[in-house]
Amino acid sequence: MSKFTPEIRILATECLEKMRERLPGAVELVYDNYNALVIAFGPTERASDVVFSIALYPRWINLFFLHGVALPDPESLLQGEGKMVRSITIRDAAVLDHPSVRALMKEALKRSEIPIDRKVPRRLIIKSISAKQRSRRPPASRRHAD
Repeated sequence: MSKFTPEIRILATECLEKMRERLPGAVELVYDNYNALVIAFGPTERASDVVFSIALYPRWINLFFLHGVALPDPESLLQGEGKMVRSITIRDAAVLDHPSVRALMKEALKRSEIPIDRKVPRRLIIKSISAKQRSRRPPASRRHAD
């Protein structure tokens, strides 16, 4: 996370603390991709079993629901138009504590084919690091603009 601005590092740390508190026993899969640094949470080491992921971008963080298209979303919080994945943009870690977000997460966990075993120790696995990556910091002229 050292490649990101201090603001994104702080936000990412806060988000990860909340996710780890909420998902004890989750296997964390790290993908340092071309576009983003992604930390995925699931019950196993298999990417296909991932339930959520946090993706760090230069100016924001997204919470992804890997099977979000099927989730009931009465407040229309979920963004995206793909066949499976939906997301919520996080600019403040308190978003993760919002009752509607907690309800979406609870439902996503309930629908997961394999439950996360809350009794096993957390594991962090580096799955990939792309040799070529976009800058992890916004251009100076756009740092404070969105």
